[in-house]
Amino acid sequence: MNAHLLPTGSPYFTAAETQIPERHTLSVLVDNEPGILARVVGLFTARGYNIDSLTVSETEHEKGLSRITVVTVATPKVLLQIKLQLERLVPVHKVHDLTAEGKALERELALVKVAGTGEHRVETLRLADAFRAQVVDATTESFVFEITGKPSKIDSFIALMVPLGLLEVVRTGLAAISRGPEGM
Repeated sequence: MNAHLLPTGSPYFTAAETQIPERHTLSVLVDNEPGILARVVGLFTARGYNIDSLTVSETEHEKGLSRITVVTVATPKVLLQIKLQLERLVPVHKVHDLTAEGKALERELALVKVAGTGEHRVETLRLADAFRAQVVDATTESFVFEITGKPSKIDSFIALMVPLGLLEVVRTGLAAISRGPEGM
């Protein structure tokens, strides 16, 4: 049997998928109106695409525009399909693949609650200082830290807090912007 005619998981027999999934950050400029977020998320859900991170905020109040930042993992072929389908949605103005366009600035904020008594309390504060995490709440039995940075930095901080008494984590999701003088 010809290898290019083998089933691929699709109802259609096409060439086997040889592309490796990659993490991409998409920035989507939309009109700030009810239902647009549900439509964007629905596009992903209906097609079985996973969203790793999602942030939304009004960015241009006078123009009534919001920016949706979506992090997803997909093959280049699927990613192109996602972008094309997003661009067809009304009221989407622009879709940028910040990952493909070059090095984007990416940051995330997390609040991390850690139990802290005895020797663990001192070690927790030492590590928080090394990661430039700010204490935003402290009791005699716990701390809440605010940490910002790349998701990998936050992941590392959380991993170090587990043996020291990690209690709870809340993350905002990724905020990203392209470098250079060009805007969206």
